[in-house]
Amino acid sequence: MVTLLNETILWWHWIVLGSILLILEMFTGTFIMLSLGIAAVITGVVDFGFDISFTSEILLWILFSITILWAWKRWVKIEDISKTGQSDHALDTQGTVTASIKPNGRGKVTFDTPVLGNTSWTATSAQSIEKNSRVKIVEIHGQLIEVEKI
Repeated sequence: MVTLLNETILWWHWIVLGSILLILEMFTGTFIMLSLGIAAVITGVVDFGFDISFTSEILLWILFSITILWAWKRWVKIEDISKTGQSDHALDTQGTVTASIKPNGRGKVTFDTPVLGNTSWTATSAQSIEKNSRVKIVEIHGQLIEVEKI
């Protein structure tokens, strides 16, 4: 079977496959098909230049696909800092604990900048945080702010 594929799959088949994957990417928007399509086109170009075996082509396509996916994840990061509330403050606003917080309990935090018009808030945390520790906002639940230690 590999011998048959080695003789019948030519370099331009990879470019056609890559083009089909790139067209499919337009309908999905996930960027996975984009990396697979680019990897297939690169594999076709390499096969055109060096006339490698089908097994090598498959391995090369997998290698290029993984490399492109890794590069996309590494260099094209989308910052995921959410904005919340009327004042449009970032969730990573920092403050100081004024009353210690026990795990899943409540305490008090004074923030460096006003959050929703107030600097002093009741806060909760999944971990124990001592008084005078520096914290940042993780999530806002109505009138209760979840924080974590910096």
